[in-house]
Amino acid sequence: MIREKLDKILSAFLVIIMGVMVINVLWQVFTRYIIGTPSSFTDELARYLMIWVGLLGAAYVSGKNMHVAIDIITPKLQPKTQKKLRIVVLSLIILFCFFALVIGGSRLVYITYILGQHSPALHLPLAVVYLVIPLTGLLIIYYKIDDIKNLN
Repeated sequence: MIREKLDKILSAFLVIIMGVMVINVLWQVFTRYIIGTPSSFTDELARYLMIWVGLLGAAYVSGKNMHVAIDIITPKLQPKTQKKLRIVVLSLIILFCFFALVIGGSRLVYITYILGQHSPALHLPLAVVYLVIPLTGLLIIYYKIDDIKNLN
């Protein structure tokens, strides 16, 4: 139940981000080629939105188990061994997400916040931009723990 609601929220947020990206890029093309004076913030906004849609999209796809996987060995194993291997793989994903995305991403957010770094054109705190890294890690961890819990 929580997973379905999270999927809906995440997919709606991704659609909104993509819509804003389309409008942003159209505005950039309009100001550059029609008006003749390119907008100063559109490149930066498109870059940051692409980061958010890429990372949150990875979490969404991970939650739907639609990510790229190499499963040459798994079908040849016994069902009990397949389950054990799946638990090992999911555990490794959880560990990676925890250490790389949650801990590493949180440190990046903290450092950029403490240093007061802002983006050049939007004057947006970079900590807000980088906040998507630990958020993505937490989402993937949730999905993978739920996958382990729901293994047959």
